[in-house]
Amino acid sequence: MKPIEDSRRIPFSAMFNFRDVGGYPGRGGRAVRWGRLYRSDSPHRIDGTDREAFAALGIRTVIDLRRPSEVDRDGRVPDLDGLAYRHIHPEHAEWGLRAHEPDTSLARYLADRYADLAETGTAGLAEAVGLIADSANAPVLVHCVAGKDRTGIVCALTLAVLGVDDEQIAEDYALSTEASERFSAWLAEAMPDARKPPAPFLGSPAEAMALFLDELRQRHGSIEDYLRHAGVTDAQLAALRDHLLERPAPPE
Repeated sequence: MKPIEDSRRIPFSAMFNFRDVGGYPGRGGRAVRWGRLYRSDSPHRIDGTDREAFAALGIRTVIDLRRPSEVDRDGRVPDLDGLAYRHIHPEHAEWGLRAHEPDTSLARYLADRYADLAETGTAGLAEAVGLIADSANAPVLVHCVAGKDRTGIVCALTLAVLGVDDEQIAEDYALSTEASERFSAWLAEAMPDARKPPAPFLGSPAEAMALFLDELRQRHGSIEDYLRHAGVTDAQLAALRDHLLERPAPPE
């Protein structure tokens, strides 16, 4: 039997961080359902066999978390029958304004950037989680450019509401490091003159997400309280759990 990490990775030729977030143990011993929520890097390169494989997943809604300038630069997911596209931009400062110093902790740097985004991007994060909470939108794909930072925050908040523990949320986030390595190898071959992406673009140390979640709770009391502060309703939190967690086993 192949490892569950391999089961959640879905290979594409021109996407490198596409995976299912199902299977993690959640509230009340109920696992997160497979095939309901996917995360990825930008799907604007989908073509040919990738297009067929993507369509076969039956995704109904794509949530694009990129900046408007990134959408203009790269384009968006192709139009497919039955696919709804939602562009949501959680407001956040350009990372270049506070560059990572090579001799300092990458995890600390990333956790600080995520904390900044959680404070300035509340409306966008609440909208994204609200869309995921609506079962009529599922299956949902949420993505940004690399599929690890903005996408990682939205998926982490969602999994936390579902009762997945922080260690497993951080491990899921950390899977993006290998995906970034695959992207770098593809970039070096496809665009040999391109500059190698900086460390914050490539790295996803589990500690970064663990720090972010722990410190968000310190500021807001709980992940649910943070999401309420951002604008997510109790009804949406309940709906999120209702359709993204497996049904409890019937009594014997």
